[in-house]
Amino acid sequence: MIVTRFAPSPTGLLHLGHAFAAITAHESGDDFLLRIEDIDRARSRDPFILAILHDLKWLGLSWDEPTLRQSGRMGAYAAALGKLRALGLVYPCFCTRAEIVTEIARAGEAQHGPDGPLYPGTCKALSPEQGMRRMDAGDSYALRLDVTRAAEVAGAQSFLEHGRRHPVDPFHFGDIVIARKDMPTSYHLSVVVDDAYQNVTLVTRGEDLLPATHIQRLLQALLGLPEPAYAHHPLVLDENGKKFSKRDGAVTLQSLREQGLTPADIRARIGL
Repeated sequence: MIVTRFAPSPTGLLHLGHAFAAITAHESGDDFLLRIEDIDRARSRDPFILAILHDLKWLGLSWDEPTLRQSGRMGAYAAALGKLRALGLVYPCFCTRAEIVTEIARAGEAQHGPDGPLYPGTCKALSPEQGMRRMDAGDSYALRLDVTRAAEVAGAQSFLEHGRRHPVDPFHFGDIVIARKDMPTSYHLSVVVDDAYQNVTLVTRGEDLLPATHIQRLLQALLGLPEPAYAHHPLVLDENGKKFSKRDGAVTLQSLREQGLTPADIRARIGL
């Protein structure tokens, strides 16, 4: 049985790109799940969750209950983080964004990943005792994954995409942030924990998230989690060739519905 999921963040209204992703996931499997990725406490809003549910039902989609909310799963993420720390793969980083930018500029040349220059590893040089003293002192910090050590522990990995295996590049994002002082998780960590918890066997999502598959497969291997297959689909683009944004109210499903468009019109507009 193929289990798929749609996992929006309730930080805005769904748009045409979301409709394409949700319908694609719904039609790609036997069981379809809905997950609300609301770990961003500063931006997530309950009214957006209600709007998401309404939009999906309006499109004619149904899903297995209950709907999972990540905000209720912090204990599971903390446990996964604890496993990584026990393996010696996590270190605290006390650098501010400004300090990171300054350090990258000072170095003159920095490695780049999908999101820009990679973290230069400044705090990796701190001893465990130094890091603990600063944490105990109440300094703000992020917890980063030491990808060099993580790659050694996990060994060579690959992921299955459209029936073909592709090698994992564990250094794609550098030493990524996987948790913070006040948050025991991050997008990458919570996604792999929840895909395993929900028994997702096929992850369908936009091709802009293809780079994330590398770090997520690494985390799955480190945590001993099952490996889903992946299917990254092309993005729905606007007339200028740019992907849709939640800031563009003109292409939200709510706006289009209020203009009189039907679910069939939406499918036709996104090429389904």
